[in-house]
Amino acid sequence: MAVDDAARTADRTRTPIPNELRVLILAAFVVAIGFGIVAPILPQYAADFGVSALAVSAVVSAFGLFRLVFAPASGKLTQMLGETPVYVVGLLIVAASMIATAYAPSYELLLAFRAVGGIGSTFFTVSAMTFLARKSPPSIRGKISGAYASAFLIGNVAGPLVGSALLVFGPHVPFLVYGGALVVAAMIVFVMLRGSRLEDRGRRDERQRATLQEAWAVRGYRAALTAGFANGWATFGLRNSMVPLFAATAFVGSGFIIDSSQLAGVVLATFAAGNVAAVLLFSRRTDRYGRRGPIILGLVITAISTGALGLAPEPWVLILLSLVSGAGTGLVNPAQQAAIADVVGEGRNGGPVVATFQMTQDLGAIVGPLVAGLIVDRLGYAWAFGLTGVILMIGAIAWTRAPETLQRSG
Repeated sequence: MAVDDAARTADRTRTPIPNELRVLILAAFVVAIGFGIVAPILPQYAADFGVSALAVSAVVSAFGLFRLVFAPASGKLTQMLGETPVYVVGLLIVAASMIATAYAPSYELLLAFRAVGGIGSTFFTVSAMTFLARKSPPSIRGKISGAYASAFLIGNVAGPLVGSALLVFGPHVPFLVYGGALVVAAMIVFVMLRGSRLEDRGRRDERQRATLQEAWAVRGYRAALTAGFANGWATFGLRNSMVPLFAATAFVGSGFIIDSSQLAGVVLATFAAGNVAAVLLFSRRTDRYGRRGPIILGLVITAISTGALGLAPEPWVLILLSLVSGAGTGLVNPAQQAAIADVVGEGRNGGPVVATFQMTQDLGAIVGPLVAGLIVDRLGYAWAFGLTGVILMIGAIAWTRAPETLQRSG
């Protein structure tokens, strides 16, 4: 048995990440820089229209809602046209929406522009996950998922700090920079994955397809859907809507070394730093030890630290809790992406399977900010963050009842 483990470890060490996936990882980094730039600014930008916390959270939820609505279409388009054309079109749609957001004359149009951005986002997210699942060698799926997640997270560390700095040039500039970053990412993929694009266009896709019915029969997939909803609620919903508002408003006049408006960027950057640290340290280990353990541990850590955010008495405590929460999320995301790839299988087209998983995350990202915004308006931030902690715990419980998805050979 020890010989088998040593052989698998050696195989993981020797197997390089395919060049096509390196291109996608590079594009992910460019996208993440831009996303990180606008993440701490968007809630404050929406609040400047004089609307409530619920209305501010609706800007984040509108993005998630249109991701959810168009997720089935993105899965079908990915199967029909191939991953790379859908990916490029998705990036360009989001780029256009960002440039329009920069000059939104009213709250209503801001909401509409963010909704359009959600369409493009689900196009490039589903196509990228499908491409990763198809091209990833089974022995290094965790390594590849970790590298892809790291590219996003490293960009998300720098992005919020850059975004806060760009505010001195005016509120429009961060959105224009993000739009430009997306155009650059689209050009990278269009040029460097030309061979894959022409292959997708030039011949019929005869790969075996992973069906949703088949995936639903796997208990690990059902657990991933539950945890995906919780992760979408917390990481893509609440953290991008209520956390920046809380950081910007709860500590006004605290005498901290940075002002409250910049604190939002620091908090999101710290969360991303915790993500990067966990991904770099642990993502490759999921190829050896499995997906289930890191997912459960990460969800529990994230639940506790997120649930306590609203009770932070000082800015430094908020920053510390964000770091811990980021580390917990960094345990979850690569392992869960690898688990989805396990369900799809190497060389198979898993568009609908991946799209359905993405839809559950988007549903959480829609419901989470709206519920949290309503709770903040009625009861305060502590209750909103506390409820999010409970939701994350439910995701952890779902995985405790599911078997490991990693198939061990030998």
